[in-house]
Amino acid sequence: MRGLNECQYGPIAACTRSIRSPTAPISYHCARLVVVRDGSAILTSEFGEKPVRVGDVIALAPDTPCGSEPEGTITITTVYLDHDYIVDQVFWQHSALLADRWDARDFADELYPERAQILRLGENGVRRLAPWLNELVALSADSPSPERFHRMQALLFAVLDVVRPHVVTTPIRQIEARRGAIRRRFAPLRAEARTVARLLRAEPARRWRLADLAAVVHLSTAQMSRVFTKAYGQTPIAYLATVRVETMTRLLRETDLPVGS
Repeated sequence: MRGLNECQYGPIAACTRSIRSPTAPISYHCARLVVVRDGSAILTSEFGEKPVRVGDVIALAPDTPCGSEPEGTITITTVYLDHDYIVDQVFWQHSALLADRWDARDFADELYPERAQILRLGENGVRRLAPWLNELVALSADSPSPERFHRMQALLFAVLDVVRPHVVTTPIRQIEARRGAIRRRFAPLRAEARTVARLLRAEPARRWRLADLAAVVHLSTAQMSRVFTKAYGQTPIAYLATVRVETMTRLLRETDLPVGS
């Protein structure tokens, strides 16, 4: 059976394999949904040691180790999900509460506080997932092309629609009370706000002052800050910090520049 290293990994991938020997705890930088299709095992993870059997789904956050000791043979389908992809979905799912995708990272950590969960769907629940999982595995094994991405995403969403009600989450109202919700609505952005954002993205390394930005758009410093915060959900300086982090992350990923450059 195939493992993650043998899959054509992108934001979504799925593999089915049978395990006959004990495996030491291992973690991945991506999140995992492990669906037990046949057999049983004792799992070791952040929840300690617990038995799993047909009808169970194990939800694992990124960098969460998990090991297994099969009771005979256990067959599983694992769906691997890139962390940034998950954050993007959380952002759009709760966009009325979030300022930006950076804010969505912290929100996701609050929403899903348990890094390892065993979800008891039952055999009928897993049987319902089977056709979608099988197709996801087939698409993952066949060097998925961009043209099939939306099909893979549709299959994933069908799986999540069944699994999500079983996941332990923090109530939204409780998160709102702790952090204060930012209510976002679709509305035209003022030209001044767009201009300031464009300037910050064009020259993230520049030592921008609020007075300089305000002068460009012919507003007072206080008014420019209000207009920008209303449009983007954060102050210009906070927005600039986000842009700088995004730029640094992209350069580290796409170039060989040293961290100190």
